[in-house]
Amino acid sequence: MKNTLDPLEPKADKATVRRHNLSLVLRAVHDEGEATRAAVAARVGLTRAAVSSLVEQLLGSGFLTESGKTFSGQAGRPGTALRVARTGAAGLGVEINIDYVSVCVVDLAGTDRVRLTEHLDNRDVPPAEVLGRAARIAARTLESAAEQQLRPAGVRLALPGLVSGGTVRQAPNLGWSRVAAQELFGRALAAARPGTGALPVGSENEANAAALAELWFGDGPADRARERDFLYVSGEIGVGGAVVVDGELLRGAHGFAGEVGHVVADAAGPLCRCGSRGCLEQYAGQAALLRDAGVGADAGGAGVAELERRAAAGDARALAALERAGRMLGLVLSGVVNLLDPEAVVLGGIYRGLVPWLAPAADGELAARVVSGLWSAGSGRLRGSSWSGDAARGAAALVVRDVIADPAGYAERDTPR
Repeated sequence: MKNTLDPLEPKADKATVRRHNLSLVLRAVHDEGEATRAAVAARVGLTRAAVSSLVEQLLGSGFLTESGKTFSGQAGRPGTALRVARTGAAGLGVEINIDYVSVCVVDLAGTDRVRLTEHLDNRDVPPAEVLGRAARIAARTLESAAEQQLRPAGVRLALPGLVSGGTVRQAPNLGWSRVAAQELFGRALAAARPGTGALPVGSENEANAAALAELWFGDGPADRARERDFLYVSGEIGVGGAVVVDGELLRGAHGFAGEVGHVVADAAGPLCRCGSRGCLEQYAGQAALLRDAGVGADAGGAGVAELERRAAAGDARALAALERAGRMLGLVLSGVVNLLDPEAVVLGGIYRGLVPWLAPAADGELAARVVSGLWSAGSGRLRGSSWSGDAARGAAALVVRDVIADPAGYAERDTPR
C-alpha cells in the first residue's frame, strides 16, 4: 500500500531551536513596542537566563536597543527597556499605481522613515519603462535611507491587478498582461545602483498591501481597534479589494481573491477595460466619479481634491455623483458581506477622503441588503481607512516581517564577506 503521508521534517537541532527563539524574542519586543527581559520571558515562555542570552545576541546584531530603567511595581531590581532598533535592518516598499509611484522605507518598528512619491501617468506606457522609473525613484530613496543608517533587507512591489509568482497576470488599467514585474524591476534597480549588492525583490497586489498596512498600523474605532476580519476596498482609477480573515489575507486558490472592482454591478452596463461590462469600477472608480461630477476624468489627484472641495461646498452635481457611486458600491459590497461576513468594510485610497459623501448611500444599501441584520445604517461597520497606512508602507512592512521571522538569517546575509 502506497504511503500517502507527507514526509516528516528533520528533527530540530540546537542551532535551529536558537534561531527560532531569536525570532520569538524579537517579535515579542516588536509587538509590545517596549519590554523588559522579564516581560519577554513571561510572554514567550522561556527562562530569564535564556532570554538574556538571546537578547544579548540581538543587541550585538543591531536588532534591539536598551535604555533607562523600567519599574514594574513588583519586588526586585528594575529592568532596562528593550526596543527594536531605529537603524540597521529595514524594509523598502514600492507602490506602482496607474497615476503615481510611491516608495517608502520603514524601520523594524514599521515607522515610515523615508518617502518619495511622483505623480506619473503610467497608462499604456511600456512596462519596462514604468518599472525603470520606479527603480530610479527607489534608488534615490535608498540613498536617503543610508543617510539615516537604514539598510533595507529587500524590496516588495505593490502592484495593481492580478499578481502571482512575481508576474502581473493582468492589470487592465495599466494595459499590462503577463508582465514579469519582479525580474524587470530587479534588473532596473541593479542598473540604477551600480556597485551595490542586489536586493531580493518580492511582489504583492496593491490592495492586499494596503489592507495589511490597515491591519498592522490602522487605528480603527476605539471599541474595535485593530479589527482582524474586514474587507478593504481601495478606490483609485480602478477599484481594488482585499479580504482579511483572523488577521491573515484570504488569497484564494490562485492568489487572486478580493478583485471587487470587477464584480459586475449591471450586466448591461458600460464596457470595462477588463473586457466585461458593468464592473463596479465603471461606476465607482476615480474616472467615473470625476466624469459624473463634471470635474474631468483625466484630472487625476488634483481632480479628486477638486471633487472633495465641491462636495464640501454643497455642489449638487458632485453630491449626486458621489451618491450614485456610493449606491453602486453598497450594492456590490452587500453581496460580498453576505458571502464572507466580515466585521467591517474599510474604504481606502481616494475613498478615504470622500467618505462623508460616499458612505451614506453605500451604508443604506448595506443596511437594506445584508441579511444578518448587523449592518444597520450608522453602525460604524463601514468606515474610512486610517491615514497611517498605505500600500507602499504595507509592502515595506512585509519585508520587515520577514526579517523578524528570521533575524539570524538576515544577520548572516548582511555580514560582509
